[in-house]
Amino acid sequence: MVFCLLAQCVFERSSSRLSCTLIEKMKLLALLFTIYIASKCVLADYQVGVGIADITGPSVEITFMGYANMEQKGEGIHLRQFSRAFLFENSGSRLVYVSIDAGMMNTGLRKRVLELLKEKFGSTYNENNVILSGTHTHSGPGGYNMHMLFDITILGFAVQTFEAHATGIVKSIEIAHNSLTPAKIYYNEGIINSANINRSPSSYLLNPQSERAKYNGDTDKKIAQIKFVSVTNGTLLGALNWFAVHATSMNNTNHLVSSDNVGYASVLLEEAVNPKGTFPGKGKIVTAFASTNLGDVSPNIMGPKCQHTGVDCDILSSRCVNFDDKCFASGPGRNMYESTKIIAERIMRGGMELLQIDGGHEITGPIRAVHQFVNMTNIEVPDYDVESERFIENRRVGGCVPAMGYSFAAGTTDGPGAFNFSQGTTSGNPIWDSIRDLLAVPTEEDIKCQAPKPILLATGRVKYPYKWSPEIVSSQLALLGDLVIAAVPGEFTTMSGRRMRSLLTNTFAAAGKDVKVVIAGLSNTYSDYIATPEEYQAQRYEAASTIYGPHTLTIHLYKFNEMAKAIIANETVEPGPTPVDFSDKLISLITPVIFDVAPWGLEIGDCVLQPESTYTNGDFVHVKFISGNPRNNLMTEKTYLAVEKYDENENSWVVIATDSHWETRFVWERTSLLLGTSRANIFWEINSSTPIGTYRIKHYGYFRYVLGATRLYEGVSNTFRVY
Repeated sequence: MVFCLLAQCVFERSSSRLSCTLIEKMKLLALLFTIYIASKCVLADYQVGVGIADITGPSVEITFMGYANMEQKGEGIHLRQFSRAFLFENSGSRLVYVSIDAGMMNTGLRKRVLELLKEKFGSTYNENNVILSGTHTHSGPGGYNMHMLFDITILGFAVQTFEAHATGIVKSIEIAHNSLTPAKIYYNEGIINSANINRSPSSYLLNPQSERAKYNGDTDKKIAQIKFVSVTNGTLLGALNWFAVHATSMNNTNHLVSSDNVGYASVLLEEAVNPKGTFPGKGKIVTAFASTNLGDVSPNIMGPKCQHTGVDCDILSSRCVNFDDKCFASGPGRNMYESTKIIAERIMRGGMELLQIDGGHEITGPIRAVHQFVNMTNIEVPDYDVESERFIENRRVGGCVPAMGYSFAAGTTDGPGAFNFSQGTTSGNPIWDSIRDLLAVPTEEDIKCQAPKPILLATGRVKYPYKWSPEIVSSQLALLGDLVIAAVPGEFTTMSGRRMRSLLTNTFAAAGKDVKVVIAGLSNTYSDYIATPEEYQAQRYEAASTIYGPHTLTIHLYKFNEMAKAIIANETVEPGPTPVDFSDKLISLITPVIFDVAPWGLEIGDCVLQPESTYTNGDFVHVKFISGNPRNNLMTEKTYLAVEKYDENENSWVVIATDSHWETRFVWERTSLLLGTSRANIFWEINSSTPIGTYRIKHYGYFRYVLGATRLYEGVSNTFRVY
């Protein structure tokens, strides 16, 4: 049409003029402007949407998932848990990547998320194009994994945790779906020092020297980032980072829900790029630090020491001379809170440095994603030769029926286990074997297949009350332009991740494609650890928790290589065997909340410990309220507490902090189970940036009547001054 107008204007033959009328000029300008805007959109290969939502589960009376410590039950909130979704669209193809402040993902939870997505969006989101990755915080409520080994210490299935995670994940994706905008994607890499160490360095040294020589050190210091910039106005939409570190700065003595170091790093980066005063989880710019090959990587960089004597632990067994002493690794701070903050700040600075780079390597190209379920117990694949980096067709290896080794019970230097177990154990014990056999007896084939692992728990043989370990796992590979994302179903060790990245890089290179590869850890299914076959021989914790035997990594390498070839050829892959759905068999011994009452002469919501009259920098404000049980209402997207400052100009109270802020802590205590009484302690740390003024603290919650109904209540403290 624009050419018609040009011809009409320039070659007007009905008169002697060769110029356009005013109306024709306006039409031409409007069309040219439309073409310009359209061309700007065409320049963007992608539309990108970001979203964040609260997924905090029950913060009290539920055992945390991670350390397998039944005594580590929730008692409140340090930091809320969030789901951060990143949605990419190109030529009708979509990919969703979600980083979730949770211990890990699992098949049942992912299935529930996909069901809810289907109700909202039809077939837009499916098995192939949705990646769910857990950050691996060890300070979140458990009971959502739907395999008995992971839920047994939580006393079974916790429906509140499960539904809070599922609905929050879906909400974050929905927000991303509704915020799609033309954008450019840039890839950058950086280095973060003094934020991680290898907690099994002796195992790492068993990998071939020629392979180790390709890398600097026994952990990945590299941070990989993709950032999203709006084509329309050049503003930042968000960023997704991958950095290898366990979220275990908060140790197994912690009883407050927390997203730990990587979760707080995400909060800090979002705080820096969103408008000043934006609360955690409320910003439009979303940034995440997602998990990658963190299996043997610890944030406790001061290293393992014997707790009582302070001497170095034995490097092979992680034991102390005095067996009553515990081998703990500590972080750089005076306590776990300070260590969490220091590590988070170092990670955040690494992400910020990459954000501040003008542009970077621009990601371009199509979106493709494939997914396949793999039965790890009945598969045979060619062995992988590390030296030649190729598969040996005439040398076959396979997976084992799942089993946990003795060193699994020893725990790690981030959280030592119970009894007299030690890492590096390659022989069994008749007493423990007899106890093991009460649950399930491993077959001779199991013992041979898992060697040199001595089997402590034959989890694949236990059938009651339902499956203890998964046999079928999720394998997923996505191509975002020239970025390859390998969504792996567990915790890859440092070298396992490096080996996978190298393999995929070479596979795409052989097809003439230069790609970047990232490992998305703890995605979709949780199947414990994936150590290299060489590391497996040492049988430290990571190897003892490599449940499908010494060739687990080899199987994954082969399957992901096959999926890479399918993506290159633009082919589909077979869906694989369907995981068994045993949701109707789940059990729970978690006691419900029966009722809440206030002590005689008091009411729920009364403030029974008032603040001092004045405070200053470095002080902790502590107030206490008669409360209901926080499990009565999770206060999703809300808060159990509010720190309010009086605005003299507006003659009103303004909320300046909630239970999602670092400087607050919400601590709940049961004062009488029989009488149903409890109290809520609220702490607020005043720092140098706290303005002078008048403040008060409010508490919100729900209490439960004997007949089951719940009702909202609130309490408020006296006012106090901050100088």
